[in-house]
Amino acid sequence: MLRQTLRSTSAAAWRLAFWGCAVAVLTLCLLPPTVHLPSTGWDKANHALAFAVLALLGLLAHPVRRPQVVWGLLAYGALIEVLQSFTGYRSAEWLDLAADGVGIVLGWLVARWWGASATQQREPA
Repeated sequence: MLRQTLRSTSAAAWRLAFWGCAVAVLTLCLLPPTVHLPSTGWDKANHALAFAVLALLGLLAHPVRRPQVVWGLLAYGALIEVLQSFTGYRSAEWLDLAADGVGIVLGWLVARWWGASATQQREPA
């Protein structure tokens, strides 16, 4: 049922979810650390999870622009690190960008798996 719902969701809905998530990630990454934020308990896992979700949503929203989505998200991660360096209460870290990259790969793998599963289900047995 979940896969059917995912398949029937329009590209416009995926784009809206993607951009909403992108704004939420940027906001969470730039809030002062004194604000209680949702967390996995490990900063690098937070980055990987956020970018896995962004990659999955971006690839569902733009299935024919996969390279642009992947590289665009990596650039977005770099932009977030640069912006954090200007806050005074956050810092830019190369390992955060690496964690973003790991998340992007994970999101891509899930999107690829879901696409392959959806294709297999549509083919007659």
